[in-house]
Amino acid sequence: MARLAAMPAAMVLPVGIFALLALMVLPIPALLLDIFFVLNIAISIAVLMVALNAKRPLDFSSFPSVLLFATLLRLALNVASTRVVLVGGHEGGAAAGEVIESFAAFLVGGNFAVGLFVFAILMIINMIVITKGAGRVSEVSARFVLDALPGKQMAIDADIAAGLVTADEARERRREVSVEADFYGSMDGASKFVKGDAVAALLILGVNIMGGFAVGMISHGLSAGEAGEVYITLAVGDALVAQVPSLLLSIAAAAIVTRVSDQRDLAGQIGGQFADPRGWLPVA
Repeated sequence: MARLAAMPAAMVLPVGIFALLALMVLPIPALLLDIFFVLNIAISIAVLMVALNAKRPLDFSSFPSVLLFATLLRLALNVASTRVVLVGGHEGGAAAGEVIESFAAFLVGGNFAVGLFVFAILMIINMIVITKGAGRVSEVSARFVLDALPGKQMAIDADIAAGLVTADEARERRREVSVEADFYGSMDGASKFVKGDAVAALLILGVNIMGGFAVGMISHGLSAGEAGEVYITLAVGDALVAQVPSLLLSIAAAAIVTRVSDQRDLAGQIGGQFADPRGWLPVA
């Protein structure tokens, strides 16, 4: 009975993967696309909150896998939104969904030139500043953890021989050492997901713009100006919708790999260290 009760939870991940594949290959209505966009942003915020509140990196040991599936969700939504924009963009912004239209109208004021500049700035922040730095930290951390692995194992064996720890305690310490090595090794590779996703967002934006011109002018008889105003605005809105959760996940990845293990969460660490009045005397 316990095994049967565990089956629904075990089926969530496979069903989710098949849903992502369905997003890529099946046409979906704009309303459902809006729901998935909101869900994507909500998941990114939740991941960031968990990363910031973890007391040590291993408390969020599933983060590399979460990062993979969040990236797949975002890419699947990019494919689905591209289909919706190219098929129904000539009918107006509402045909692409309320979320894309809101981003295109509210964040950039309906001016696709402003949207392109905003998107470029977000890309620079994401790729060059956050992702590149987090990737370097992940690489160095993985190298140091793997280099220190034999020494940690020998230290555990020495503690057992000296009677400082029991067999159960030694087994738990070995498990933590193994999980730590696996985590930082996975984070070294998972950081490439974030970087690749940022590059893919730039390429997808270019494809959407070129595809919008082609579809608008050839299939719907729009002039170049009309096609640019409609499809480029929607393409920029689509790109910004995808870039916001991407930036949130990049911040979460950077927060995970740049912090140290402590009994407090990240806010507690920073608050405790800034509580020293000597640091505030020159400011006062």
